[in-house]
Amino acid sequence: MSRQGSRGFWPLRDLPVLVWSAATVVVAVVHPFVPAPRWLMIHLLMLGAVSHAILVWSRYFTDALLHSANADRRGQNRRLLLLNGGVILVVAGVPSDVWPLTLLGATAVGSAVLWHGWSILRQLRAALPARFGPLVRYYVAAACFLPVGAGLGSALARGLAEPWHTRLVVAHASVNLLGWVGLTVAGTLVTLWPTMLRTRIAEGAGRAAARALPVLVCSVLVAAGGASAGLRPVAALGIAGYVTGLLLTAPAFVDALRRKPPTTFPPWSVLAGLTWLVAILVTLGVGIGAAPSWQRVDEVFGWATPFLAAGFGAQVLLGALSYLVPVAVGGGPRPVRAANAVLDRGAPLRLAMTNAALLLCALPVPSTVRVLASILVLAALASTLPLLLLAVRASRRAKADPTTARAGTRASHGRPAGQVAGLAAAGLAAVVMVVASGVAVDPAAVGGTDTASAAAGVAATGQITTVQVEAHDMRFTPASISVPAGTRLVIVLTNTDDEDIHDLVLDTGAHSGRLAPGENARVEVGVVGRDLDGWCSVVGHKQMGMVFNVDVTGTAPSTAADVSEGHAGHQHGPVGNDGDHSPAETDQGQDAEQTPATDNLDLMADPSPGWTARDAVLPPLSESRLHRRTFVVRDVEREVAPGVTQRLWTYDGTAPGPVLHGRVGDRFEITLINRGSVGHSIDFHAGALAPQRPMRTIAPGESLTYRFSATRAGLWMYHCSTMPMSAHIANGLFGAVVIEPPRRPRVDRSYLLVQSEMYLGGQGREVDVTKLAAEDPDLVVFNGFANQYDHAPLTALVGERVRVWVLDAGPNRPTSFHVVGGQFDTTYAEGAYLLRRGEGGAQSLGLQPAQGGFVELTFPEPGDYPFVSHLMIDAERGAHGMFRVTP
Repeated sequence: MSRQGSRGFWPLRDLPVLVWSAATVVVAVVHPFVPAPRWLMIHLLMLGAVSHAILVWSRYFTDALLHSANADRRGQNRRLLLLNGGVILVVAGVPSDVWPLTLLGATAVGSAVLWHGWSILRQLRAALPARFGPLVRYYVAAACFLPVGAGLGSALARGLAEPWHTRLVVAHASVNLLGWVGLTVAGTLVTLWPTMLRTRIAEGAGRAAARALPVLVCSVLVAAGGASAGLRPVAALGIAGYVTGLLLTAPAFVDALRRKPPTTFPPWSVLAGLTWLVAILVTLGVGIGAAPSWQRVDEVFGWATPFLAAGFGAQVLLGALSYLVPVAVGGGPRPVRAANAVLDRGAPLRLAMTNAALLLCALPVPSTVRVLASILVLAALASTLPLLLLAVRASRRAKADPTTARAGTRASHGRPAGQVAGLAAAGLAAVVMVVASGVAVDPAAVGGTDTASAAAGVAATGQITTVQVEAHDMRFTPASISVPAGTRLVIVLTNTDDEDIHDLVLDTGAHSGRLAPGENARVEVGVVGRDLDGWCSVVGHKQMGMVFNVDVTGTAPSTAADVSEGHAGHQHGPVGNDGDHSPAETDQGQDAEQTPATDNLDLMADPSPGWTARDAVLPPLSESRLHRRTFVVRDVEREVAPGVTQRLWTYDGTAPGPVLHGRVGDRFEITLINRGSVGHSIDFHAGALAPQRPMRTIAPGESLTYRFSATRAGLWMYHCSTMPMSAHIANGLFGAVVIEPPRRPRVDRSYLLVQSEMYLGGQGREVDVTKLAAEDPDLVVFNGFANQYDHAPLTALVGERVRVWVLDAGPNRPTSFHVVGGQFDTTYAEGAYLLRRGEGGAQSLGLQPAQGGFVELTFPEPGDYPFVSHLMIDAERGAHGMFRVTP
C-alpha cells in the first residue's frame, strides 16, 4: 500500500469509524432499554471507533514519517476485520453475560493490535533514518498496551469482588486510555498539530517527544501496577507522571499555537479534547491520591469516565478525522478545500455547545438540567458524522467539476470575527436555554418569594439580618432563630449533607429550591412581624424532624398599608396557621385540599381499561453466573387500585422493582441511575458487605455500581435505604432477589408474590407520611396492585406441583400467607425448610417485614382457590388473589 494508493474512498478504512460512532449515538438515545448502556456507549466509541481509527491512521502516519510504504493492503484489511470482529464479540458478550464470547472477542482485538504493532516495528527497522522516524515508536509502544488492557477487561467481565474490581478498572483504563489511545494521540500530534494549523514544526519537537516517550510509558506502568497492587498513592503518582510526560511535549505544541491560532474546526476540536484530558487526569490523580478507600476511587472513576470519552476521545477523534479524511480522499487542493468547507460548517456553534454543555454536566446541577445538557453534547458531537459524509460527496463533486468547488472553498479560509463570535454565542445560548428549560421542568430547582404575610402589619425598621443555616442529617442548624420585629430577614441555606437533597420552605411561601450536597441559596424572607414556621419539603424529611422556626421579638410600629397587606396575605395566602399547606409541600402530595385518593377507592371495581396484571411467574434462571443489570430510578404515576393513582418512586418503572434470580455463588453487578426528583439508594439483603459506600444516597443525575456475591440461599429483599427509609419503601422502592437453594426439587410452576403496604396521598401524589407514621395503611397488596390476581388469576393444572415464593416487603405489616382450600406440604422461610414433603402439612407461612420464603402444594380438583394474607383486615385491604385450577 503506497501513500498515493491510499487516496480515495476505501470502505474498510473509512466506514467502520462512522458505523461505531453512529452506534454510540443510537445507544445513547435508547439507553433506558439496553443492558449496561454506560459501558456499551464508552466501548462502542473508544474500543470501536477510536481503536479502528488508530489502526488506520497510525499506519498512514508511519508511511509518511518513514518516507516508505507498506504495500500489504491485504494484511491491513485482515487486521481491520479481525479488530472489528473482536469488538463486535466484546460488545455482544459483556451485556449478555456470555463470558466465552467476551474472551474470544478480547483475544481477537488484542491479536489484531499486536499484529499491527509488529508490522509497524518491521517497517521501522527496515526504513532509512528520517527526521521524525522515532515518533513511530509511540505506535509500537501503544500497540503493546492494548492486549494487556483487553486481558484485564476479560477478567472484569468474568466478575470480581471489591476491591479487586475497582483496582482492575483503574489498571484497565490506564493501559487502554493512557497507553493505547494516549500514546498514539501524543505521538501523532507532534507533526499533525502544526500541519493542521498550517505552520512549521518547531525545532526540537522531535527530541522533546523522544524524551517524553519513556516518561509516558513508565507512568502508564506505574499507574496500572499501583492500581493492581492496591496502592492508591502509587496509582496517583503514575497519573501525575503521565501529565508530566505530556507537558514535556507542550512547548512545541504551544509554539505552533502561538504562531498560528486555530481558525477551523479540526484544530479547535483537538485542542478542546486535550484540555479535557489534562483537566480530568489532574482531577483523577488528586481524587485517587486523596481517596480513603477503593470504593471512593470507584466513584471518582465513574464520574470521570464520560468526560474522558466525550470530552477527550470523541473530540480528538472527530477533529482529527475532519482534517485527515479530506486529505486522504485526495484529488488536489480544490476537492480538499471543498471538503474542509463542509466540515467547518457551524464549527464555533458546535464547539461552544459541546464544551459548555459538558462543563454543565460536570457541575452539581439539577438532574433535568444535566439530562438536557447531555442531549446537547450528543447532538453537537453527532452532527460531525453526516458532515463527514457530505464532505466526501463535496470532494467527489469537486473532482468531477472543479468549477463547482470555487464558491464553497471560501469558508475554509476562515470566517469574519463577528460571525465566529455570533455562532459561539448561539452555542452558549443553547446551553443557557437548557438551564432555563431544566428549571422550568423542575420547579423545585427554584424558590418562590411570596413573603407578604411575613410582615403581619409591622413597619420596617431598616435593619437587615442575614442568618447562615445548614441542612444536615435531617436537621437545620440552627433550627430556631430570633429576629427583632420589623427586621428584613435573609436566610442563606447551605446543604452540608454528604448525600441527600434538602430545601427550606417557609409558611409564607418563600422557598430555597432543592439543593444538592454542597449547594447553597438565599431566601429573601422580607420584613418579619410574626413567628414563622419552616421545614424541608422533601417527602418524609419534615416528619423526621427537619423543621425550622423564626421567633420574632419586640414590637415595631405598624402602618395602615402594612396592616392591610399583612392581613390580606395571612387570610388569603396559600397557608393556614399550622403552615402545613405551602405550595412546595402541595407539590409533594401533602396538601389536604388535594383530592384524597381514598375518595375513589372501591376494591370491588374493575381496573381501568388497558390495565394488565404484573406477571407473577418467577423468571427462569440464566446460564450465566454473572448478572449485570441497570436499574433506573424514576418517578412514575401508576394505578394501584381501581381508579386510584399514586406518584411512585420506582426501580425501572415498576413497584416492586425487577426480579433478580440466581444461585448460590452467582455474582451480581447492578448499576443504579437516579432519574428521580430526590436522592435515592439501594440495599441488597442478598449480599454481605460494608454498607457505607455501595448503599449511599445518590443525588438525581448520579449513578453508582453495586456488586455482591450470593453466598446464601433464600428470598431476599432489596430496597432504598435513604432516610426516611419507611417512606422510600412505602412509595415503591423495593424488590426481590431469589437465590435458589441447592438441590431444589423440581416443580411444575413457580410464582413470586411480594406483599407491601400503601399509605395513599392525594390522587396522583406520593405517600402520605402521616398515615405511614401512624401505621394506618389504606391498601395491602401483592405485586403492587390491590386484588390484582382476582382480576387476572394465576393458573395451574390439577395435580401440578406449584411453588409460591412470598416476600413481605413491608415496610411495617407482617403476613400470614394462606391458600383457601389448599394445604402446603413444603414450607421454607429465611433460608431453612420448616416442613419438607412427606412430613406433614401446613396451613400458612408467617413472615415479618423483610422476610421471605416459599410454599409448595398441589391442587386436588378444578376450581378457584383464593390466596390471602390471613391477617384478615389486610386481605380486605387488597392482599387477596386467586389460583384458577383447570383439569
